[in-house]
Amino acid sequence: MQKRQLGKSGLEVSSIGLGCMGLSFAYGPALEQKAAITLIRDAFDKGVDFFDSAEAYGPYTNEALLGEALAPIRDQVVIATKFGFKNGRPDEGLDSRPETIKAVVEASLKRLKTDRIELLYQHRIDPQVPIEEVAGVVKQLVEAGKVLHFGMSEAGPDAIRRAHAVLPVAALQSEYSLWWREPEQQILPVLEELGIGFVPFSPLGKGFLTGAIDANTRFAEGDFRNVVPRFTEENRKANAHLVEVLGQIAEGKGATRAQVALAWLLAQKPWIVPIPGTTRLHRLEENIGAADLLLTPPDLAAIATALEQIKVVGDRYPAHLQKNVNR
Repeated sequence: MQKRQLGKSGLEVSSIGLGCMGLSFAYGPALEQKAAITLIRDAFDKGVDFFDSAEAYGPYTNEALLGEALAPIRDQVVIATKFGFKNGRPDEGLDSRPETIKAVVEASLKRLKTDRIELLYQHRIDPQVPIEEVAGVVKQLVEAGKVLHFGMSEAGPDAIRRAHAVLPVAALQSEYSLWWREPEQQILPVLEELGIGFVPFSPLGKGFLTGAIDANTRFAEGDFRNVVPRFTEENRKANAHLVEVLGQIAEGKGATRAQVALAWLLAQKPWIVPIPGTTRLHRLEENIGAADLLLTPPDLAAIATALEQIKVVGDRYPAHLQKNVNR
């Protein structure tokens, strides 16, 4: 698989990473540990060297899983993880106090069975702690060799600039896909200006863009999509046209919808690295195959024209979670 640089940070990763959250959190029952470890190692064998986790995924279980899976190949991979929620639980609120950040990193290092974290993200901006203070603490961790690069997640332009002035931000992680293009308005220009990489999560629209979800789909108990406005039965029906158009384009390329959606992201900027997640080997192979799919300028123009005719319906977060985004 080809490699990409995350901005000007010097951090080089596979052009497609693996988002590990869904292996143990948010999308129904966790995958059995042995199967999850096998999937992670299969990803590495197929060229993926960029693995994304967080203390909040579980909480804690996802980092422990990743630590176990990557231990034999630790020096050949890049691990990203996150801090920022009280006790690692989003429902308990935000916590980016300096003492919390330091404690979280120490605990994460143990769970990940490592002596350093290549990319440490602030999971969400904490309005109670100045971002300069947060960046300053991470800078201390970088100087101590426990963290190699600083990242932010779902942050707005002002916070990005202020943090970057204290410690260069290597990457921003936020949602970006064919059905959530808001980052194009303000985020991508700032990242390009400052030389910051972009790591889109939910690059397949939480599975919707694959075509595997329709108005009749029933999600498992505990699946986050049960409370996402965009995934109500009515909104799934309204958004089906986007999947139809994506299918037409994919058929013309001899590819799948997922591959076109990922290839579209890769074509936007050379410093964009999507991190699709999956629990199935055939989906993993499909996603990785997107790295070899070249969308030509006419292809991209056709997609742009089609998107202009489509209005995506429904918010991407329930209201109580939306308030933590783009501060």
